[in-house]
Amino acid sequence: MDKSIPLEATPVASFRPDKRGSSDDTNDESHKTSTASPPIMVSPLRTISPFDDFENDWYDDWYDEDAGLNTGSIKREPSHDVNGETDDSSAAPPLMVTPLQTIRPSDDSNNNSYDAGAGPSTVPVKRGRGRPKGSKKPKKPKTDDPNSRMVESCSNFDSRITEVERETGNREVVGSVLKRFDAVRRRLCQLNHPKHLLTTASTNCTKLGVQTNRRRRIGAVPGVQVGDIFYYWGEMCLVGLHKPTVAGIDYLTAAESAVNGQAATSVVTAGKYDDETEELDTLIYSGHGRKVKYGPPCDQVLQRGNLALEASERRGNDVRVVRREVHNNEKVYIYDGLYMVSRSWIVTGKSGSQEFRFKLVRKPDQPPGYAIWKLVEKLRNHESIDPREGFILQDLSFGEELLPVHLVNEVDEDDKTIPEDFDYIRSQCYSGMKDDLNVDIQSLGCHNCEGESCNHQNCTCMGKNGGQLPYHKNILVCRKPLIYECGGSCPCPNDCPNRLVQTGLKLHLEVFKTTNCGWGLRSWDPIRAGTFICEFAGVSKTKEEVEDDDDYLFDTSRIYHSFRWNYEPQLLREDASKQVSEVINLPTQVLISAKEKGNVGRFMNHSCSPNVFWQPIEYENNGYRYVRIGLFAMKHIPPMTELTYDYGVSYVEKTGEDEVIYRGKKICLCGSVQCRGSFG
Repeated sequence: MDKSIPLEATPVASFRPDKRGSSDDTNDESHKTSTASPPIMVSPLRTISPFDDFENDWYDDWYDEDAGLNTGSIKREPSHDVNGETDDSSAAPPLMVTPLQTIRPSDDSNNNSYDAGAGPSTVPVKRGRGRPKGSKKPKKPKTDDPNSRMVESCSNFDSRITEVERETGNREVVGSVLKRFDAVRRRLCQLNHPKHLLTTASTNCTKLGVQTNRRRRIGAVPGVQVGDIFYYWGEMCLVGLHKPTVAGIDYLTAAESAVNGQAATSVVTAGKYDDETEELDTLIYSGHGRKVKYGPPCDQVLQRGNLALEASERRGNDVRVVRREVHNNEKVYIYDGLYMVSRSWIVTGKSGSQEFRFKLVRKPDQPPGYAIWKLVEKLRNHESIDPREGFILQDLSFGEELLPVHLVNEVDEDDKTIPEDFDYIRSQCYSGMKDDLNVDIQSLGCHNCEGESCNHQNCTCMGKNGGQLPYHKNILVCRKPLIYECGGSCPCPNDCPNRLVQTGLKLHLEVFKTTNCGWGLRSWDPIRAGTFICEFAGVSKTKEEVEDDDDYLFDTSRIYHSFRWNYEPQLLREDASKQVSEVINLPTQVLISAKEKGNVGRFMNHSCSPNVFWQPIEYENNGYRYVRIGLFAMKHIPPMTELTYDYGVSYVEKTGEDEVIYRGKKICLCGSVQCRGSFG
């Protein structure tokens, strides 16, 4: 062949690795590099501009710092101009290049053997990945196979959501979808799932029918309330609040809309444009499109979402607004209710290009959403604001907690009474009641974790928890009959991830006066599902020591309303038999009284529809076994929302084959639609 004649080459992306045989490849002369390779005619790679609209924010949102950037489910379509023409730039002239030397993939990436006939090497042989030879450092847990958790179908899976509820949901269904999605996400984090973590969770939920409000609509979304918060963009998609996975403007097409033409349904502020978001009742929203990171700026075009917002200005339809904020380096999306597009105009943006601006005005008589967020933001940052109504005390714990516990009474501003009938304690007081393990202290604890945190497979405490840490970044992964934390005999440091409940408050909590339930507890911070809120601290009691008039008694022997919080194995391609038990199974009854000594947990009221649940945690100290009660968030909780848990009832009365009446000592005033009428 004449080597001066250029060859037509296949694009790089279409090449496949050459699969070698077993023994014949060793002497295969055809794979040796030639002394002079012919030039190849290839086209340079086409420059691809960064995605416009809100795709960059979607990338950030679906990026997990444990997993990496998730691009598994993104499919790019050819771009179109205003007239619908496909964007097809003229082909660049081919370049003359020399082909790369063929490098064959190894059958074993950790195979350090070499061919004796290949000649000497001047480069030292490198060790494969892993610990140095002879290292005694414990093994780290292996990462999960990124493709092993994607679900195509599951015939025996019960989504517990009807087809009608998938189209139009309610409060219960929305809560169920969010709870189940987050349970899958937490489990993937625990498994060290390296890639596509959020897409795996969202896609599996969608494929198995764990979603609601699929029908696009204008106005309020059934089951979603003003002030609700979301930690991931995909959560809003699953419950129908905002359907696009990459765009900040959602809209109905002319075919979908009941009115003539397009209409915007929702917008999300994401910080990628020049939005003006500080005002509580108005929003200056920037149009989308043509915002590129590299290259010359381009003018925005009146199409898609921009055209829909302009149409909504003329029609006057409601538009849902979701505002994005950042708290502790985490993005939080706050649903702020319904707005109207009042006007639109064109400005010259910071880049010099022409951009659309839309002014949205919040409709009156709606519950506060974003306003609450801005209020607590000032409280957390200690900004000088007007004297707060009902303020009583700066710190109810009097320095016992790492963060002050504020006390307010907004019901009766003239009443400055402080609850002084108890002594504030930070953690549990056992008053001599403890279980003697009757074993050698040297055999207790994780002695193989000297000077390092318990996050490896050889840890004794991890073995008690099923071989995995019960927490991931201070978030509880699953409810269990009993969780084992590291204790006094463990040499791991105080910041060990398996010492969560022992570390005290991490939230800005506030004790406040309720309308009809005495004192209550709420948080200035948004709380993610699974977050440790506080311990129920008090004095351990025996049955004989409990007083009849003790209104601050925690009793594990009461009858509690059952609920499901853990992940469902089928949503992760696991066998249903791997379902983690949520039935509390303690060897003895635990009674804790916070009447005379207690912490903020004593102010948490009862509800038949709680947003907090309790979890028993065992740890050892000086050869004795103790059980603590940790209170964890059942779901995402917006700031300034009252924190409640189920107190349980003393007994139940059967009235039929499947019907029971819960009998408690006190009348319940929670006001929930699931109210059982009594508690305690």
